[in-house]
Amino acid sequence: MGSIGRAPRCPWWKSYKYCTILLGSNSNVMTTPSSLRDLYIDPSSAWSFLPPQPNTAVSPPSPAPVHQWSARPSHNSIFDLSPSLDLSEPSGINASKLLKAFAASAVLQYTSTAIVMPWEVGKLLLQVQWVPRDAGDPEPLNVSVVDEDHDDALSDSSNDNDSYFADPSASPSTYHRTTRAKTDEQGYVIRRSVLEEGTRPEYIIPVGSAVGVWGMIKRVGRFRAEGWLALWKGLLTSCVTEILSSTLQPLINGLLQSIFFPSMSPFQQPPILLPVTSHLITGFLLSPLDLIRTRLIVQSFTARYKSYSGPIDTLRQILREEGGVKGIYLHPHLLIPTLLDNTLRPIVSLALPSIIASHFGGTHITEDTHPIVWGIAEVCGSCIGLLVTLPIETIRRRLQVQVRGSAKPLKACVELRPQPYNGVVDTLWHILTEERSDLPITRSLRRRRMSTSKGKGKEEEEEEEEEHDGDSWLRNTGIGQLYRGLGMRLTASVIVFVLALIGGGEETDGGWAEI
Repeated sequence: MGSIGRAPRCPWWKSYKYCTILLGSNSNVMTTPSSLRDLYIDPSSAWSFLPPQPNTAVSPPSPAPVHQWSARPSHNSIFDLSPSLDLSEPSGINASKLLKAFAASAVLQYTSTAIVMPWEVGKLLLQVQWVPRDAGDPEPLNVSVVDEDHDDALSDSSNDNDSYFADPSASPSTYHRTTRAKTDEQGYVIRRSVLEEGTRPEYIIPVGSAVGVWGMIKRVGRFRAEGWLALWKGLLTSCVTEILSSTLQPLINGLLQSIFFPSMSPFQQPPILLPVTSHLITGFLLSPLDLIRTRLIVQSFTARYKSYSGPIDTLRQILREEGGVKGIYLHPHLLIPTLLDNTLRPIVSLALPSIIASHFGGTHITEDTHPIVWGIAEVCGSCIGLLVTLPIETIRRRLQVQVRGSAKPLKACVELRPQPYNGVVDTLWHILTEERSDLPITRSLRRRRMSTSKGKGKEEEEEEEEEHDGDSWLRNTGIGQLYRGLGMRLTASVIVFVLALIGGGEETDGGWAEI
């Protein structure tokens, strides 16, 4: 009863303000506050991203800076691969690290070019090799064999007397008929066929001995005048051409876009004329390097038969003997194939996949929405495009190995056409009408059995002619010569598609994502 008028005591763990509000200052009953402002308590510390500082002296805390988050970081251009080379830093680019990155890129490009170089050498040698139709029909080597049934009839007293002067190691039943080789006015032996071993130069690989690119690779490596190191002829020139092409083409494309379409958004698709024109200008500017590369690959690898000692010497001789800068760029045998080759390639690679993809599922199929269907369309487009671009490339290679002006004929490691071509159309016509496509060519040895019966001998000759006429149709056309390396190109396209299909599921965007 005595404790009714006494106010309850405030617990010690409650603050003074809390107890005052709860109990009231001069009242015996509990009251509620008129406002909630007195309940606010200042935070003892704010969020801070700075490391804690040691407490050296007691001082009032300073207000911490407020951090602002951004949805995505600012664009860092190509230096995302190496943050230490960022241009946004006040110190600028680290020259030593930039040189290291450039050297690593050059080594990578050189290594990748060296890996594919043997296939490029084999393909190019097959493209420029001249295989005439009569290559399998050399002057017949007649070997006369005497029938065993008539050995007794041919043996008489005169043969017994001549046997004293006969070679005991020679077979008595075989006789070889040899013909005297024809010579020119200077006494040199006239070459009757490209398959003749006696008149073939020692630095020329036998014609028709390789059926494909892999066969030519093995033939070059095993040939005495070439060797395995010859498979990397023109490696440095090829590497420089690839680096310059991959660098100049995007720059020219961006320059053309800034000139003709300055207000185009980065998300808009430019017309196909811009990339085609950029590829054409790049190919035209680098056409001398492609000419040098072809000459270095085709020439003999033997030092005594080399026409050029290196890319610089090749350029110097071509400029001096074949018309200078005007001849190396504007000669019709070089200019027209260059324009055709560098125009058809980008058109095929850019236009055909979209046309084929539109037949699969309409115009909404793109590389981002349907990568597998787009990859199949690219493979089909490359296969169809090779039917058009590969003959143009073959014609261009044939005209590149053909010297002009006062230059001496190139001593090539494969057979070249003795008479020069006269333009693109003339080259195409002579390949189709003069050459054959059934490779490899095997030289058959004709045998003729001597018999007392003339009718029997005629029957055997007629049988040989019937077997000769039963050859493949490829012997009478050179259409196969226009598509040397087709199988290698198709295989490479399929391999690229499979590799892209396997690695296509990986996420390439490693930046911040908005939630």
